[in-house]
Amino acid sequence: MSLEPATIALLAGSGLLAGMVNALAGGGTFFTFGALMAAGLPPVVANATSAVAVSPANLSSSWAYRREIGANLRRFAVLSVLSLIGGTIGAYILTQTRNEAFRQVVPWLLLFATLLFAASPWIVRQARALARPGSSGRSANAIGLGFQLLVSVYGGFFGAGMGIVMLAALAITEGDNFHRINAAKNLCSTVIQLSAVVLFIAAGLVSWPETLVVGAASIVGGYTGVAFGRRLPAATIRYLVIAVGAALTAYFFIR
Repeated sequence: MSLEPATIALLAGSGLLAGMVNALAGGGTFFTFGALMAAGLPPVVANATSAVAVSPANLSSSWAYRREIGANLRRFAVLSVLSLIGGTIGAYILTQTRNEAFRQVVPWLLLFATLLFAASPWIVRQARALARPGSSGRSANAIGLGFQLLVSVYGGFFGAGMGIVMLAALAITEGDNFHRINAAKNLCSTVIQLSAVVLFIAAGLVSWPETLVVGAASIVGGYTGVAFGRRLPAATIRYLVIAVGAALTAYFFIR
């Protein structure tokens, strides 16, 4: 199936933005899911296609953080296993969901994800409070790992807003080291996406022409997102994602 030039431009732009935003904080699914729906894909197919398309960007972002990942590989092993389990569960639920049923929950999922982004500073503060020396280290760690499993299930099913919630979960288990937290987030996001990709492809839910366009652009965005992330104000990125999420939420509620 050939794509119109305007559609290619829309999908490429969404992939580039998604790769950059996912590398920094998460939320790229807002861009790709909305663009794929605008391109005419059914909601379940758009969601699955989005997950497959941004997987290369997650891989490139993880590669950019290879030093941090290598230095903390043993610490990240448990997180990766939980991400694999949760991502597989969430993806399986999506493969069993009909388009019409998924269409009904999409506005609520987008609203939930947008509110998570809006509340992200408070969420991260609360998570870090659990990790302070005065709190019980063992119980805080257990809460963080359980939180990560739930985030992984959500990420395998939908994914929008997954990054910021994962940052909160990792703030509990990894403390205040931003680069270690972000490296773990990119690694776990990659594991979740890859586990979901296998099920989505096996279920025949992926539209490949759109995947190739979004995927190629997201690779560029994913790598440059890490490279230039330190130069971009975090608040600007968060407000952009919130604005896009709010617009999509309103659109799908009205539609």
